[in-house]
Amino acid sequence: MLTPTPILSLRNIRHSYGRRIVLRLDQLDVCQGELLALVGPSGAGKSTLLRLLNYLEAPTQGQVMYHDQVYTPNTLPLAIRRRITTVFQQPYLLNTSVYHNVTYGLRLRGNRNGQAIVEEVLRTVGLANLRNAPAHTLSGGESQRVSLARGLVLNPEILLLDEPTANLDPANVRLLENIIMQANRQRHTTIVLVTHNIWQARRLAQRVAFLFDGELLEVTPTEQFFESPRHPKSAAFIRGELVY
Repeated sequence: MLTPTPILSLRNIRHSYGRRIVLRLDQLDVCQGELLALVGPSGAGKSTLLRLLNYLEAPTQGQVMYHDQVYTPNTLPLAIRRRITTVFQQPYLLNTSVYHNVTYGLRLRGNRNGQAIVEEVLRTVGLANLRNAPAHTLSGGESQRVSLARGLVLNPEILLLDEPTANLDPANVRLLENIIMQANRQRHTTIVLVTHNIWQARRLAQRVAFLFDGELLEVTPTEQFFESPRHPKSAAFIRGELVY
């Protein structure tokens, strides 16, 4: 059996805002082609960890590595930065059409011939019939699908998702989960998913990482996490005994 290849690695991470330490993490590897779910109570440090993985912030202490090479936000080459895409919880859409929102990243990269790719992604996320609709007329679920499509159209090597289905109705949750699963299973996109929905983590992820009060308490295969968690706080979290 082949050993999974780390694509992103964090070592000896300490991250602070002022005097408040928000992350204390000795080691985390994100393996190539996997879907890793980050779960934990509110304020555990999940979104901060996602920002470190995308080199949006530099850790106060420690190293963030891409394919075993240490980079910082200031030293990360543009070619590598473009391989990592983040979809944030709150969609930030341009005041223009769905189509132009989805093509935004391609245009920034100088790709003026991506129409076929855009049309394919619009069909994938179920927005082909809304390609000319103004973004401000969309529902919450539609806006989130536009945001996800804008990430997928770039065909990233790594896709970081911060609560992509928060506050959506069950139909939109199901649709977005299918899109995320397709990107991982068919495109082999490496995905890190931050979610408050532990059952979503169980449905989608191959591994689960549990954060509590800024500490990484457990990283295990999904079934093991839910059936026989190693840490008592993981078990309490699964039972719903921790407020989140």
